[in-house]
Amino acid sequence: MNLEIVSRFLAGEAGKGVFATAHEGAAQYCRKVDKREIPVCPILGVNIAVINMNWLLKYLAQNIHQLQGDYICVSNVHTTVVSYEDADYRAVQNGGLMAIPDGNPLAQEARRRGYPQIQRTTGPDLMMEVFRQSAAHGWRHYFYGSTQEVQEKMITRLQQEYPGLIIAGTDVPPFRELTPEEDALAVARINQAQPDFVWVGLGAPKQERWMAAHQGRVHGLMIGVGAGFDFFSGNVKRAPLWMQKHSLEWLYRLMQDPKRLFQRYWSTNLKFIWNATLRRK
Repeated sequence: MNLEIVSRFLAGEAGKGVFATAHEGAAQYCRKVDKREIPVCPILGVNIAVINMNWLLKYLAQNIHQLQGDYICVSNVHTTVVSYEDADYRAVQNGGLMAIPDGNPLAQEARRRGYPQIQRTTGPDLMMEVFRQSAAHGWRHYFYGSTQEVQEKMITRLQQEYPGLIIAGTDVPPFRELTPEEDALAVARINQAQPDFVWVGLGAPKQERWMAAHQGRVHGLMIGVGAGFDFFSGNVKRAPLWMQKHSLEWLYRLMQDPKRLFQRYWSTNLKFIWNATLRRK
């Protein structure tokens, strides 16, 4: 195989096209908090928030009412590599309130770059911690995405495990793109429910693009949690804690769904090692 082609593939240069420069939602949204107060470590062009779970929970509790209409990206190796290759998606990742380090390789890379305080902060763990505190704060939750079956199982489990959790509403959009009229109705349903948190489970990169397009339109803090709905429904089991601590959760998920995830992990993991770890992009 031609070494130049391999190098271009790992660098994310093969197949690049013409990219949009920004998403529309950001131009309409006026942020009420100073985003510059959140320290970041740029990795492959994505500003990964230098945070830990305790800091994030405290920040959300103090500012939740000022965060309405904004969004948080839950970033991992896959989304970061896609962002490196896609300028429009990179603008989406950087256009929200923050991109938190869901993947342990991101946290490890940030520590190598001089940010020792950063810790892995996963979407499912964030959901769990926010749910635990919700009754005391009176926080309202809206769930957007996945399937009817997954949502019904998830809601049943959440009501059992988190007494007092306020579920303001749910919505399962079709897998096709919504018409403008359907989208307007979906936004109206969300806003009528008056949620504090809007958990978005559309999968990456769709959920991040959806949040960016609805920045300032949806009256709640949007957080894209992808497989979080599947974890809380019980349809997909999370890796054992020892695998999570040793950065092996990806391997556990690969064993659960090899057909879908093998190509993704093989491609993006190699590109991440080449560009982020070795080339320090």
